[in-house]
Amino acid sequence: MMHYVMTILLFVVVFGVVVISHEFGHYLIARVNGIHVVEFMIGMGPKLVSWGKKDTIYSIRLLPIGGACMFEGEDGLNEKEGDPLDSPGAFPNANVWARIATVAAGPFFNFVLALLVAMIMVPMIQVHDTVVSQVVDGGAAQEAGILEGDRIIKVNGEKIYLFSELYTFGQLNKGKPVSMVLERNGERIETVLTPKYDAEAGAYYFGIVNSNLVKVRGLKTVQYGWYEVRAGVKNTYKSILMLVTGKLTRKEVAGPVGMAHMVGEIYEETKEDWRDVLVNMLNLTMLISLSLGFMNILPLPALDGGRLVFLIVEVFRGKPISPEKEGIVHFVGLVFFMVLMVVVMFNDISNVIH
Repeated sequence: MMHYVMTILLFVVVFGVVVISHEFGHYLIARVNGIHVVEFMIGMGPKLVSWGKKDTIYSIRLLPIGGACMFEGEDGLNEKEGDPLDSPGAFPNANVWARIATVAAGPFFNFVLALLVAMIMVPMIQVHDTVVSQVVDGGAAQEAGILEGDRIIKVNGEKIYLFSELYTFGQLNKGKPVSMVLERNGERIETVLTPKYDAEAGAYYFGIVNSNLVKVRGLKTVQYGWYEVRAGVKNTYKSILMLVTGKLTRKEVAGPVGMAHMVGEIYEETKEDWRDVLVNMLNLTMLISLSLGFMNILPLPALDGGRLVFLIVEVFRGKPISPEKEGIVHFVGLVFFMVLMVVVMFNDISNVIH
């Protein structure tokens, strides 16, 4: 029983912090620009509790899987009595750049939250640089001529700063050849190696060991916090690309139920040490915040990125697209994502059961 209570509690806290950060970004910039916020809600579904202040309703809803910051006159909805065009606080009446800033603030605050969480996390974990401490006999690195003391500079043309990034490349490439740029005695060397699959661990390995710890203190928390966020952003867009191209299986995709299950597994594995629980929850918060921020800037209807497309078109046209037409586009997008959410939920349940 305690396991399920802690799973639900930790999931609500992690997901709640991420959602509140996102919606608070919209809320704050809207208020700064004089846009009237009709409702600031956390969660979806029926209201559990609500209160009002300065014409804005703040509410907490039953399902902890989302939230919204609803503006007066947005998509022709939520307006006060009368024509929303008569209200100076209506969303359509704000300067186009104010509207762009308000919409973009949600994803931006997710990235800010991810950086802050990463800065808290990095002094608590073992951060490894990219210098090779040991080459495993018979491993891919030895076959590629990599030596102890080599510093890995680039993988597949991308600069890396953390040894953990190397592991990610191995898993995402799924055994395909990987190019590396190394620094050895002041010279740069290029090589190609193919990660080897370990059936027992169920993972691909380069055959490289790193034991060089970086002491992260002071300003280094910003530097290495940024490295963690940078790596997380790259992993997020690569995972989305693999999902779109069909390179990820349904078992590798998780929605809210899957994430809650993941929280429960992490808690069960680390519950003997509260520091391990905290570090893992911080890491999960960072990753979910990055995923939410990145997903929301995609130029898709109903998402912040889709709304930004309409606003950018307005900048170039000099006038907005018809609110009715925009509302229809976003409504279609909303229906699509609701159907997708149901599909993902069933997929989550199937994965958890099996």
